[in-house]
Amino acid sequence: MTPESDPHIDIERLLSRLAELSEIGGIDETTGCSRLAFTDADRAGRELVLTWMRDLGLEVTVDGIGNVVGVWRPDSMPEDARDLAPVMTGSHIDTVATGGRYDGNLGVLAGIEVIETLATEGFVPPRPLAVAFFSNEEGARFAPDMMGSLVYVGGMGLEQAHNTVGIDGATVGEELDRIGYRGPAPCPGLVPHAFVELHIEQGPVLEEAGIDVGVVEGVQGISWTEVTIEGQSNHAGTTPMRLRHDAGFAAASVATFVRSLARELGHPQVGTVGAIDLHPNLVNVVAASATLTVDLRNTDNGILTGAEQRLHTHLDELATTEGVAVSTRSLARFDPVVFDSRVVDLVEAAARSLGATTLRMPSGAGHDAQMMARVCPTAMIFTPSHKGISHNPAEHTDPDHLAVGADTLLQVMLDLAGGGWSRP
Repeated sequence: MTPESDPHIDIERLLSRLAELSEIGGIDETTGCSRLAFTDADRAGRELVLTWMRDLGLEVTVDGIGNVVGVWRPDSMPEDARDLAPVMTGSHIDTVATGGRYDGNLGVLAGIEVIETLATEGFVPPRPLAVAFFSNEEGARFAPDMMGSLVYVGGMGLEQAHNTVGIDGATVGEELDRIGYRGPAPCPGLVPHAFVELHIEQGPVLEEAGIDVGVVEGVQGISWTEVTIEGQSNHAGTTPMRLRHDAGFAAASVATFVRSLARELGHPQVGTVGAIDLHPNLVNVVAASATLTVDLRNTDNGILTGAEQRLHTHLDELATTEGVAVSTRSLARFDPVVFDSRVVDLVEAAARSLGATTLRMPSGAGHDAQMMARVCPTAMIFTPSHKGISHNPAEHTDPDHLAVGADTLLQVMLDLAGGGWSRP
């Protein structure tokens, strides 16, 4: 078809669905939502999205970790095409505790919108199309993040995932059973012909540069470490500084070291201490113990590995100088991912054909696409995030940017399916 007659998504329908989903687990009077993985709110969100999938006649399956895949095979599709591997899109609908309405949700609902648009236009694809939402992408309740897609591609065993204990003491398997989403479909799952994920940038780069679409070339490596420090509880007023074994000071030292290390290594190295728990956590008591998390990320695996080694060297030095016991536990470790150059090129060409400005860039956040890249050609599409804000009820992307991102997704899926139109 010519560009003038190409289909375009219905942005009002997409916005309406984003708003309706955000009401599940909605936070007070904000546009935010809280749907931690495998909670009652997550179950309610799943049921709503499943309703939209089934209304479109998608063939829906649920696997053993709760991943949901809807495949579109129009009745008029030729028999020899029905069994071909689908072109898949999707993302996640679980959120952090104080999330926004776009993170993850956009990729899932835009995928549904693409299929509905094509179905309404009477398009019969040369191969099936599919939209998926993967479980526990955020990792906010159960580590690691991207758990569902990791299990989907065989990177984590189902039993190991089921036995994972969350921050509230529940296990993944128990919660899947409780909400009714331990499904019968096998893991690893169906291998797509290709996978493309639409997502908000969750950073300020596109907006600052005045760019419409981010063409994502890969995802930086991620290292999550939990550090436990055991010191000695003592009186804050009577214990001389030279005789202290202060777990609180040691935790603070780790936090400042991580910040200094990231600055020394320079862009794109980042480092974050996102959680610190002190015990007994009293104003007049030297802390006996501290548990904290360290998040290190880089697009270069060698530099990331070096940063991890330097962190552990600092911890060893702290143990000696402060007289504390230090132990660590890896929560997640993913190497950097480079996306398929052919799919990346398709994203760039599709966006430009729509008149959008583009920027090739890495993703600073982890995404399900980085797991899918293990099994099929994969790429991502970014839309701008206002002020770079994400994981926050203030998360926002302008409707015009949502529309061009979803239309880019539509065009890329057409191209990956083989291009061209046929009508019954």
